Amino acid sequence: MLKKFSEVFTPDTILRWRRMLVAQKWDYSEQRKKIGQPPVSQEIITRVLSTARDNPKWGYDRIQGALANLGYDVSDQTIGNILKKHGIEPAPKRKRQTKWTTFIKAHWDVLSATDFTTIEVWTKGGLVTFYLLFVMELKTRRIHFAGCTPNPAESWMMQIGRNLTDAEEGFLNGKNYILMDRDGIFSPTFRRLLKETGVKPVRLPPKNPNLNAHLERFNRSLKDECLNRMIFFGERSMCNAVREFLDHYHHERNHQGLKNSIIEPGNEVDKTTGKIETRERLGGILNYYYRMAA
Repeated sequence: MLKKFSEVFTPDTILRWRRMLVAQKWDYSEQRKKIGQPPVSQEIITRVLSTARDNPKWGYDRIQGALANLGYDVSDQTIGNILKKHGIEPAPKRKRQTKWTTFIKAHWDVLSATDFTTIEVWTKGGLVTFYLLFVMELKTRRIHFAGCTPNPAESWMMQIGRNLTDAEEGFLNGKNYILMDRDGIFSPTFRRLLKETGVKPVRLPPKNPNLNAHLERFNRSLKDECLNRMIFFGERSMCNAVREFLDHYHHERNHQGLKNSIIEPGNEVDKTTGKIETRERLGGILNYYYRMAA
C-alpha cells in the first residue's frame, strides 16, 4: 500500500502535508481575543465623511456631537483617524476646501457665467470662424449676447467688459461673481477690469467644462436647435438668427431646469380657452404654440 502511495507522491510532499496537519491541530488563532477597539462600521465611516465634507468648518468634536444626535457612538479620535485615512484635513485647513456645489448654492443670487461658442459663416473671403460670447445669469437662466467677432483680440474683450459692467445698462449689474474657463481670451487685463467694477472672475479648474454646465447646455441648445440647422452668408444673418433664438429662449421655450417653465412668460401662458395659434421663427425652425386671447 505504502509502496503504491510513494509511486504517486514524493516524500517531500507527504512530509509537507504532515506539517500542515500538525500546524492546523495547534492553531488557536480564531479563539484569541482581538486587541483594541472593534472595527468601525462602513455606515459610520460614510456618515463621518459626508458630515465633514458638507460642513468644512466643523472640527472633530462638533462632528462627534452631530453623530451622537443620530445615535452613533464614536469618539473624536476615531473621527480624526477616519478623516485622515481618507485624505480630509482638520477643520482649519478643510474650511478652505469648499465644494463647487456649495459655492454655487451660496452665491446663486449674485452669480453669472460667460463662455464662447463658434460658428462657421460664409463671407466674401470664404468660410470664417466667428466667436460668439454669451453671459448667463445662473439663477434665472437669462442670457445676454455680448458680441461676436472673427478675432477676439484683447481690445475687443476690453470693450465687451466695459459694456457688461456699464453702471446703467450693464448685464453684470448686481452680480458679484462670474464663472469663466481658462481660455487665454479671458486675459488678466480683462479679468482685472471686471474685478475693479466689483465682479470677481472665478476661473474654472483646467479641463472641467461641467463646472459651467448651465452655459454649456445653452450653447448646445443654440447649436442643436438653431445654428447647426442653417447656413449663414455674412455676419448679419448669423446675428439675426442668434437674436431670434434668444427671443424664443426667453419668451417661448420651456426649461427643464426651471421646473419646465418659461423664463419670461407672456400673458397668454396658462390660458385654457381661445384658438390655438403657432408663432414661427426662422422659417419654422423654432415654433411656439399658444392660445389667442378671446
